[in-house]
Amino acid sequence: MNKSKTSNSNGNADRRRIVVLTAPSGSGKTSIARRVMAQMPDLRFSVSVTTRPIRHYERDGVDYHFVSPETFNDYIESGELLEYQEVYPGRLYGTLQREVDRTAAEGPVLLDIDVKGALNVREAFGTDCFVIFIRPPSLEELEKRLTLRGSEDPSSLADRIDKATYELEHQDRFDAVVVNEDLDSAVTDTLALIHSFLDADPDSNPAIESRQRKNGD
Repeated sequence: MNKSKTSNSNGNADRRRIVVLTAPSGSGKTSIARRVMAQMPDLRFSVSVTTRPIRHYERDGVDYHFVSPETFNDYIESGELLEYQEVYPGRLYGTLQREVDRTAAEGPVLLDIDVKGALNVREAFGTDCFVIFIRPPSLEELEKRLTLRGSEDPSSLADRIDKATYELEHQDRFDAVVVNEDLDSAVTDTLALIHSFLDADPDSNPAIESRQRKNGD
């Protein structure tokens, strides 16, 4: 994978600002991302690429770039992906390097990606990146939300719950955690965290300093 950095042309002292929302599937991160984008017009959304089928309420090129497995493999072989994961069997998700470079050149960027992908992006961008983990109030509530969504059969539902259990055990690896029990409150909390990151001096950002202490820097 190509994880090279590019210069930022937004006048922010050569610094890019990458905000990542990540969560177990069904935790509501995409709903939060949409609300955040509506309230922060200067924030650019980096559209991820996936091989999964499009859902009836989604738009190609807006929610995701929906591509064939063959096209996705071409991206892998040509080094065009900043990160990618086979999140579930046969369902690949990734972040195009050119998409992040393009949006970051215009201003702060928001990514809505899976947990492993979020860790890879943070590794690539360092303190230019701030990762918020969105968690459900409980696994029981998460299962209820996934069931109501109606897009999972019993086998895939069980896979998602197993994966969520693992991801929740590692939530302390991220810069901040927001519990999505009430969507309005979760959006408010997320907006406050993003504003704090974007407004802060990178050398005095408490969340980034906390990350550096964890990493032994």
